[in-house]
Amino acid sequence: MNRETTNKIRYVLEELLPPALRDSALMRVIFRTYWGPLIDDLEDFRERGHRYTDEEYVQLYSALPRIQSETDNSRLCLERICEDMISGSVLDVGCGTGYLIDYLHQNTRDVVCTYKGFDIQVDEALGQQLSFAEFFEGKVEELPFPDDSFDVVISTHLLEHILDIRKAISELRRVCRKRLIIVVPREREYSFTFNPHVHFFPYKHSFLRHIIPVPENMVCEDIARDFYYREDIDQANPSPSQD
Repeated sequence: MNRETTNKIRYVLEELLPPALRDSALMRVIFRTYWGPLIDDLEDFRERGHRYTDEEYVQLYSALPRIQSETDNSRLCLERICEDMISGSVLDVGCGTGYLIDYLHQNTRDVVCTYKGFDIQVDEALGQQLSFAEFFEGKVEELPFPDDSFDVVISTHLLEHILDIRKAISELRRVCRKRLIIVVPREREYSFTFNPHVHFFPYKHSFLRHIIPVPENMVCEDIARDFYYREDIDQANPSPSQD
């Protein structure tokens, strides 16, 4: 199932169903019929996710089935990221299967880039499948790279999963030398969902309040039910820390 298909499903669930029905016991029965005990795990995550250990967090994500067959990004977002790429070193934070890195490597012919991927857990085979890139494991709140390490830092469909989102954004900015690109889903929060999100962004300002201080040169657009954010780092006057 690609992102365009799941967006149609999300439109029905988030925009057409009344909230009273969306949060009802009936919806929980429907969700559990389709997803099974995973719904119980996601409910537990919502109740006490703020107390999860790193091991519990990894275990939950390892058990999640992939909804999108290849990538969480829509085709329109992928094309927009390609348009905004510049030559230099690139870090993809929350790289997942490596799809975005591979897509950029194949579709950004006008720029020359080196790639690194980073995620809380990385498949051992990924380094062999994408031998032109390097991969690292860890937490986005504690990126193991020096300041200003990368010309472009990209993070797509990650921040909605991170409890300390302001710390994560601060780290993305810290290691970024020139351009920061972030994609998060535009979605509403309901009682029963099939994803372990802890942040929800139904409106543009719902996301931008986490970006404070918001630089004047930023771009934030609604692209295919995602918020696409880009800012260029002014090395003469870098963004203040969010800590």
